[in-house]
Amino acid sequence: MFERYTEKARRVIFFARYEASQFGAQAIEAEHVLLGLLREDKQLTQRLFQSPTRTVDSIRKEIESRTTLRQYVSTSVDLPLSSSAKRVLTLAADESDRLGHRHIGTEHLLLGILGEERSFAAQILYERGLRLARVREDIDAFQESEQETSGTGPDLEAQQGVTDVKTMGLERRFTRLLELLVRKGVIGEDEKLQINNE
Repeated sequence: MFERYTEKARRVIFFARYEASQFGAQAIEAEHVLLGLLREDKQLTQRLFQSPTRTVDSIRKEIESRTTLRQYVSTSVDLPLSSSAKRVLTLAADESDRLGHRHIGTEHLLLGILGEERSFAAQILYERGLRLARVREDIDAFQESEQETSGTGPDLEAQQGVTDVKTMGLERRFTRLLELLVRKGVIGEDEKLQINNE
């Protein structure tokens, strides 16, 4: 089942299992997958939230406050995936396929959580301003810029008529960063235009 999962994505599932055992849960739920994701991929959480540490702490506290704590379940006990967690994993695979990726990574798991709209985990992320379409765009843009700066992907020089691929990648990243700052309300559209014109 997890053959396509990256090492990080597999660790997310491992940590989700650990989180479920800490709560004394009878199954691994979508919120446990979310906690595993936040624990494993710090880089992703830094891209998503303005104050990652505070946000991760508040998410954990919210899950703890809305979960009935039971007796700790030993990690040697095999816990099944709940139907909600199974849908998260299925949606993550769908997102990977949609993006044309061979692997399933932490970014796909995040999209899977957001796609499972009725889950407690998705509600927590929605309350913090994350939306599936916007996160999908951000992941697409980030991966595209990563390919450009690393020189992977299609022949970018021929495509763009630019001789310095690294410079082109930095310019696009800067433009996307400005767009993200506007979307998050950090700067206004006028400020973005002014920065671009300087």
